[in-house]
Amino acid sequence: MAAPKIIFDCDPGHDDAVAILLAAQHCEVLAITTVSGNAPLALTTQNALLMCELAELDIPVHAGADRPLLVRAAHAPRAHGATGLDGPPRPEVHRSEASNDAVGCIIETVRGHDDVWLVPVGPLTNVALAFRQAPDIVERIAGVSLMGGAVGPGNVTPTAEFNIWADPHAAQIVFTAGAPVVRMAGLNLTRQLCVGATESAALRAHGGTVPAFVAELFDFYLAGYRRRTGVAAAPMHDPCAVLAVTRPDLFAFTARHVDVETDGTLTRGMTVADERPGTDASPNCEVAVRIDASPALELIVEAVCSYR
Repeated sequence: MAAPKIIFDCDPGHDDAVAILLAAQHCEVLAITTVSGNAPLALTTQNALLMCELAELDIPVHAGADRPLLVRAAHAPRAHGATGLDGPPRPEVHRSEASNDAVGCIIETVRGHDDVWLVPVGPLTNVALAFRQAPDIVERIAGVSLMGGAVGPGNVTPTAEFNIWADPHAAQIVFTAGAPVVRMAGLNLTRQLCVGATESAALRAHGGTVPAFVAELFDFYLAGYRRRTGVAAAPMHDPCAVLAVTRPDLFAFTARHVDVETDGTLTRGMTVADERPGTDASPNCEVAVRIDASPALELIVEAVCSYR
């Protein structure tokens, strides 16, 4: 079976960095597009370029939106540090972005290829802008597999997950655009896939520049998560969106109608899944509710260890 063609839209981010490595092993990554999210756009773009250079990936990186559609930009230094990839020493990056027009890249790539999956794992600003500027691409894509939202508790607020909260208006556009498939890997799912000291040790034991770099990323990410929550293992959020395309057999999905609260004082960014029995609301989303974590973790570790 041919590898799925994807555009990977991201805001690296420790888990984004791992997801880039995973996607490059199991997908035909046509482009990486970056967005303001975990860190400002200049840093998320540099982080994507860093991972491509470190892993010797020949994938163009296109910088995108530096702010949300309507709300103020917000970042996540508490989770990812000031650079978005705090932890290991940062090697010098010699690569440059292919363009600063991620939206144009998404539009032209989808128009030029059949059955492209959009895999956004940060705020959905770039995808929403592409859908608004070129509505014809919505029906051309294979689907959207996103990391964001939650059916249950959030992380940045009691009701909202960071990616959706950071640009709720963009998220509402994407969920309601009418894409052939929207798969949502929300916190209720991603909290089932956690890395800990065992995975970090396995990467170190394997050896190699990339595994050692990722082990140090894990160390920083785990230490911060432990300080905030008291839990020793931390969720690998973003790889779930990649695996939902490459290995959907590892997941259980349920069809739901999902809307995004854009204006609520207490509930901005909440993904509202209609779970009423007998509801008339037509499903617009495949909500991931369960993942087989052991083989998923093995795939992540194997992917990282495949690099030198």
